[in-house]
Amino acid sequence: MDDRTQDEKVVQQIEREVRIQEGAYKLLAACSQRDQALEASKSLLTCNARLLALLSQLQRMRKAQILERVGHSRISENAVPCTGKLSLSDLRIPLMWKDSEYFKNKGELHHCAVFCLLQCGTEIYDTDLVMVDRTLTDICFEDTIIINKVGPGFQLRVELYSCCAVEDFSLAAPTPRRMSFLGGSLGCSSGKKIRAAFESAAACGHVSFGGGNIRPGHVSPPSVHQSALGAKYNLLAHTTLSIEHVREGFKTHDLTLSTTEDSPYWLPLYGKMCCRLVAQPLCMIQTVISGQLKLKLEEDVGHWENFYCVLVGQTLLCYQNQEDLESEKEPFLVIPITKDTEVCMSERDPVHGQQIIISMQPQRENVTYTATTQNTEDMQCWNKALQQHIYNLNQWKQCCDEVMKTEVLRSRKSKTIKQGSLFHEIVTPSSPGKGPAIPDLSNEIHSLLSSYYKESY
Repeated sequence: MDDRTQDEKVVQQIEREVRIQEGAYKLLAACSQRDQALEASKSLLTCNARLLALLSQLQRMRKAQILERVGHSRISENAVPCTGKLSLSDLRIPLMWKDSEYFKNKGELHHCAVFCLLQCGTEIYDTDLVMVDRTLTDICFEDTIIINKVGPGFQLRVELYSCCAVEDFSLAAPTPRRMSFLGGSLGCSSGKKIRAAFESAAACGHVSFGGGNIRPGHVSPPSVHQSALGAKYNLLAHTTLSIEHVREGFKTHDLTLSTTEDSPYWLPLYGKMCCRLVAQPLCMIQTVISGQLKLKLEEDVGHWENFYCVLVGQTLLCYQNQEDLESEKEPFLVIPITKDTEVCMSERDPVHGQQIIISMQPQRENVTYTATTQNTEDMQCWNKALQQHIYNLNQWKQCCDEVMKTEVLRSRKSKTIKQGSLFHEIVTPSSPGKGPAIPDLSNEIHSLLSSYYKESY
């Protein structure tokens, strides 16, 4: 994908988020029910986080393009690990109520709306809202979050947000500046809308979730503007998960708490989070390479035999012919390919030419397999594929011990905001002749970004 195509793709994502942000603001100004305000505020916070992440992505892309134009070539690694699929499900956060609150139903009533925001690179996801009071011992999120094209060096940040659900969500009158922003396309240029959207999303960018300085590449979702419109979410706790936390089954992780008991949105967190975090590297579930190989069988040093071989997961499957594979017969030979396998090229043999040597480690009794191909090009392809595959297995660590099973993506629960509401009327592109048309914002976004980078560089 060239630079222009990448830019266009990000710009299209920005267009969508700008429309969603505008719709969320309009819905907040129009809704009169608590559930509507909570959902709209949650959508606004998530949308603003995505806008900041997209802007950060564009900055990195444009900076790399500028450096390339002035003669600084892009850094390219000789070996780049394969990507994979990440799945987070069964998210549970235990609560620790006082005895008098939980068993005797005494004390101040805590009634909060909570949800989790998850960020992995520029990908941002949110869970459904959960209403929490002292009758619950755990906050349970039924969502399954699937993140594709993740590298083994991923950092998955999980943040828990809370809003006091017993507060008065009476809506304050918008300021004149906000009123002009909410005025829709009438009398307001699209360029001003986009600029206002970025300014709104970046308004809290100088403050991190925990109150410190924002980190490079990290998005800090705003809560400032929501306070003027009613429901306001605040960060309760957060944690960051990496490949070391990936395990089959239900595991517990530490949470960093970000609030105190005197806050109206406070909940008695235990400081732990339980979830199922699994990963499926592509090298474990997809065929890496397949084709003809001539193998020297160990029991007879001088005997070579042709096989149709398939490299997938931790095995090199050797079939007597391709028809055996297609008919799903058992392979004639299975060669284990693990993190400890060594692959090298031998000296050129006068009869069979150059060969690939596949060596097992001592725990496999130093078994060695020798393979060759019909031509030099195929030999190089197989050698490169085997070397890369072993590198992938080592980079993905325990994720390649076996194929982990990911959860099926569950459909989101039905929202209080239904199709046909003000929110969907604004966000969903209108059909011809049905409702107000949404202007194409591509040119305005390009102009805004062009002026931004001219000022920056």
